[in-house]
Amino acid sequence: MARTAPSAPPKLGLRERKKIQTRRAIRGAAHRLFEEQGYDATPVDQIAEAADVSPSTVFRYFPTKEDIVLTDEYDPFVVAALRERPLDEPPVTSLRHALVGLMHQYADDGHEEMLTRLRLIRQVPALRARMGESLAGTGELLGEVLAERSGRAPDDFEVRVVVAAVLGALREAIFFWFEDGRAEDGRLEDMEKHIDRALEILARGLTL
Repeated sequence: MARTAPSAPPKLGLRERKKIQTRRAIRGAAHRLFEEQGYDATPVDQIAEAADVSPSTVFRYFPTKEDIVLTDEYDPFVVAALRERPLDEPPVTSLRHALVGLMHQYADDGHEEMLTRLRLIRQVPALRARMGESLAGTGELLGEVLAERSGRAPDDFEVRVVVAAVLGALREAIFFWFEDGRAEDGRLEDMEKHIDRALEILARGLTL
């Protein structure tokens, strides 16, 4: 019988909810401006004005302009979902369920935002360069949970490799879905199929 990890995700307090609202306001204003006049032509002070905050507030939430596009509030929810998976489940399977579940929720709640982010990442070299650092932070969080679940050390080499491989496969699957022309129609089942195919490639040992 499968053992399960604690399933109650922590509730966000009022302060954290207000922070999320501010981040979303900044990100929404930035996306509108990026779409209207281009990423490189949009300075941070203009984003701040559109979001009705100060430039210092923008930098407090997003250290660089690239982070406005690349960061979000979903890492804690992925961690909570991962902790809900059966402890005797293969780690790649657990990561797949946690990440796909989040992608479905994100695509349902913010489909247009997802498409905007993907378009920007594809168009702007600085975003692609910064994306690796952003994913590294997510990988550290997921690695800590996998290490905790498996009784390994947080810096265990095999844990780091598994997390890096899954995140890399997830990224390529999402971009393939986007480039395939199905994203505009909101075809989430196609995104999930691409993710499954990507993880199957990992499972069979990266043979072609």
